[in-house]
Amino acid sequence: MVLDTDSRSLFRFATLLKQLYIVARGRLDPKLERAKRFSDARYMSLETYRKSGNPVRTTVWVVEDAGVVYVRTSPRSGKVKRIRRDPHVRLVQTNLRGKVSGEWVDGEAQLVEGEESGRVLELFRRKYGLQLRLLGWLGRITRSPQQQPVIVGIAVR
Repeated sequence: MVLDTDSRSLFRFATLLKQLYIVARGRLDPKLERAKRFSDARYMSLETYRKSGNPVRTTVWVVEDAGVVYVRTSPRSGKVKRIRRDPHVRLVQTNLRGKVSGEWVDGEAQLVEGEESGRVLELFRRKYGLQLRLLGWLGRITRSPQQQPVIVGIAVR
C-alpha cells in the first residue's frame, strides 16, 4: 500500500503523538519508572550512611511526586544529620515492619524548604490522613516539643 503525502504526514503526526504519550507516562525514563514504584507504597526503607560508612536503615512514610520521592522526618533525627553529611541514599519498598518487597534503588537526597515543603506536607496529609493526625495527637499528649517536620526529597538514579 502506497501512502500519499497527506497520509504520510498524518501517520508521522500520529507516531509523534504516541511517542509524546509514552514519554509523558515515563516509559522512556527509567529513573521516573523507578520513582513511580513508590507512589502507591505506604512504607519504604531508607538507607543512609554513618561517617564510618556503615548503613542505617529506617522505615519511613513516603510520597512520590513528579519523579521525586519524599520522606517526612524530625529535624533532629539521625537521618537528617547523615543526609547533610552524605546525600547518597538507597531505598526500597517495605511493609510497616521493614520487610523488603522490591529492589533497592540508589538516590541523592536533599532537604526541601519553602513552598515546596508546604506542598509536599499537603501530599502527606492526603495520603496518611488519620494516621498523621493520630501521630500529631500522640506527640501533644506525650508533651514532646512540636517541631515543623523536615521534608527530604530523593532523586532516584
